[in-house]
Amino acid sequence: MFWVNTILAVATPILAYFGISGSDLTTWGSLFGLILDALKNPYVVGLVLVSLWNNVINPVTKGITD
Repeated sequence: MFWVNTILAVATPILAYFGISGSDLTTWGSLFGLILDALKNPYVVGLVLVSLWNNVINPVTKGITD
């Protein structure tokens, strides 16, 4: 389940920022173009990093370990 959450933590901020739904990504070219556009935008990269951090940390344990 961790990997599904990690994939969603990366994909959700990108799709939300660009206003794209899953039905808009019908070709590999459009998917790779979206990823490239996301990597070119520092704000989107920051959103993804925060989302990943929130996915990785466990608020019930002390520190960053599980």
